[in-house]
Amino acid sequence: MTETLLIALTTFFATIGPLDVAAMFAALTLNNTARERRAMALKASLIGGGILLFFAVFGKAVLESFGISLAALQASGGILLLLIAIDMVFARDSGSISTTDQETKEAEARQDVSVFPLATPLIAGPGAIGAAILLVSKAQGDTVEISLVIGALLAIVLMTFLLMLLATQVQRLLGVTGLHVISRVVGVLLAGLAVQFIFDGIRNSGLLG
Repeated sequence: MTETLLIALTTFFATIGPLDVAAMFAALTLNNTARERRAMALKASLIGGGILLFFAVFGKAVLESFGISLAALQASGGILLLLIAIDMVFARDSGSISTTDQETKEAEARQDVSVFPLATPLIAGPGAIGAAILLVSKAQGDTVEISLVIGALLAIVLMTFLLMLLATQVQRLLGVTGLHVISRVVGVLLAGLAVQFIFDGIRNSGLLG
């Protein structure tokens, strides 16, 4: 159970990227009042967390309705997570856990950035959605393990909310180098987990025997 919790916390920390979300939040809300910033941070966390919770609970059913097997999800999700991990290790912007240049420009023109780009694609991006489905599916119906995964998900969303409230102070404390160091360490761990998902997907597909 401890292993499940640690894997879930690490995976969601990597795919949601609370520090990256906080940095983007600080940049996009420079001209907003403290009250407006709190309201947008709360709204973004609730919507983003709600989207991830939906896919954690109903994601497998959605996949089955499209005829997508768990093995295919494990392999494709592992590849997606591996690409994210590589970008994290080399401190490159990834479209899976950050916004594109065009999305950033569009967001800068908005007064309320809580839904876009904060809730999605920053908090509830493709990497985090895929991770939520994968981790819950891996629990294979074990209520305790599923609860741990969902608990880890909610914990990282809460962390993201708190870091958004403290975004300016976090940036000043860690600096660019500190953020990149944390990103690289988590990226290495995520890469190992991603490869394991790929191995599990290949084994469960029946291609090897």
